[in-house]
Amino acid sequence: METGRQFTRRELALDPVELSTLLLGAVIEATGPDGTVAVRLVEVEAYRGLDDPASHCYRGKTPRNAVMWGPAGHLYVYFVYGMHFCANVVGTEDGQPGAVLLRAGEVVSGADVARARRPSARGNGELAKGPAILTSVLGIDRAENGVDLTDPASPVRLFSGERVPEADIRTGPRVGVAMAMDTPWRFWIDGSPAVSTYRRGGKRRAAAPGR
Repeated sequence: METGRQFTRRELALDPVELSTLLLGAVIEATGPDGTVAVRLVEVEAYRGLDDPASHCYRGKTPRNAVMWGPAGHLYVYFVYGMHFCANVVGTEDGQPGAVLLRAGEVVSGADVARARRPSARGNGELAKGPAILTSVLGIDRAENGVDLTDPASPVRLFSGERVPEADIRTGPRVGVAMAMDTPWRFWIDGSPAVSTYRRGGKRRAAAPGR
């Protein structure tokens, strides 16, 4: 599969809701000591800043969420539930927080490396099905927090891929958030077997991204 061209920072400097649809069909590629894996994104979630109660940035800037405040085109990685890493593409103009959580994808290159990292996957459709699984397959952890996705020399890079027709894009509530549970800012490609299972949030679940 053609990965397309690498995104520029200006192209990614969008409101997270708008950026979400741009990222569907895009390809994220990561290189580690054991090889390179590329994943076509099929499910994402938008998180704004001070006006979004489910966002890490809702209560202001902290050392943890600083990357989410820009500039656009950087990778925001956070640790959740004491065991998982989740990755986000930062959007908006510098100083205006917002990012898009990468929820799921289809492995399009480096399948052998991906299977070695996820030996429990029951098929190719489950190799990157879910935000924590996606980062695991790509080999992304806290060390990649803040890397520049628009830099050709970066260990993690973002490419345009093939644009998804609007008719194939579905929207719905975000998964597992404790606030703004019904905000329809989850976007996915209809029919992809890699789209994760929807779970409604509530008081017992941390926000994703959570505080």
